[in-house]
Amino acid sequence: MSPTRRNAALGLLAAAAAAPGARALAQPAEIGAEPIELPDEDQPNTSLDTTRNRNEHMLAPVTINNQGPFNFLLDTGANVSCVSHRLMERLELKSAESAAVHTMVGVRHRPIVILDRLQVGPRDRRRVRAPALPIDAGVDGILGVDWLKGQRLVLDFKGNKMEIVKSKRDVNEPGRVAVVPARRRHGQLTIVDADLSGKRISAIIDSGAQGSLCNRKLRDIVHAAEARKGQLGPPRYVRMETVAGETFTGESLFLPFLRLGGLHLGNVGVTYADMHVFDIWGLKDTPALVIGMDLLSQFEDVALDFGRSAVRFAFT
Repeated sequence: MSPTRRNAALGLLAAAAAAPGARALAQPAEIGAEPIELPDEDQPNTSLDTTRNRNEHMLAPVTINNQGPFNFLLDTGANVSCVSHRLMERLELKSAESAAVHTMVGVRHRPIVILDRLQVGPRDRRRVRAPALPIDAGVDGILGVDWLKGQRLVLDFKGNKMEIVKSKRDVNEPGRVAVVPARRRHGQLTIVDADLSGKRISAIIDSGAQGSLCNRKLRDIVHAAEARKGQLGPPRYVRMETVAGETFTGESLFLPFLRLGGLHLGNVGVTYADMHVFDIWGLKDTPALVIGMDLLSQFEDVALDFGRSAVRFAFT
């Protein structure tokens, strides 16, 4: 990753109360949609054409209150769906309350609006309580993993499509497909079979992050390896900005050898920043990596199966 490149990374974890750490997320969820009428296994298969914004995020068409379509960013790091302030004003959505929203950077109180109807292709949710955020221009909202309980999300980068389908079993195909087991935490999938140069790490798939991020523990592994080889140089800093306009500074790094299940990657560019999101996910004290769009988009497609707790990477 170039240290001069401007990156955008939005990890959205919303909670109804501003309690410290994961306790906030463990409280009863007040943000999100009312229960859907159909069981998860009976939801219709959904396939939508996607576009990309200037930060390479995938955008899908979403209809709100029978108006639209609007461009919603697909964010597998967000456990609830959100709307932009611009869309809130355009649709004249009123807010009578606010709630604490955990972002990549910290906790912010944001207004909560009611979406009478939110449609993603043939999928239909009613009375959605969604935070309103100062989201970057060109993005009308965030589509989070609250739509994906027990389902399978396919991000087709080659075909520029997004699919939400029924969970199914994948198999490894050497040289073509790698299937990696994961665990579910706060709605997200965290890869459990991963290591950096032989040291166990945790990896999170975050399609809402343009650039891949790592925490201090993982940065320390990289620095120690560089020091042993006499290659540890001065840090290279990069300015980062989230889609919600929050700025922070990170350190540009290259991971020498990354393994995700049967997938082997070398010289992977990431940015170190000890962000609030690692605290929320309970990954502050273990080496952890947030895999963003810069790495995901190198694959033909990536499938996150929330029913079977697995991630499939397909490549050519």
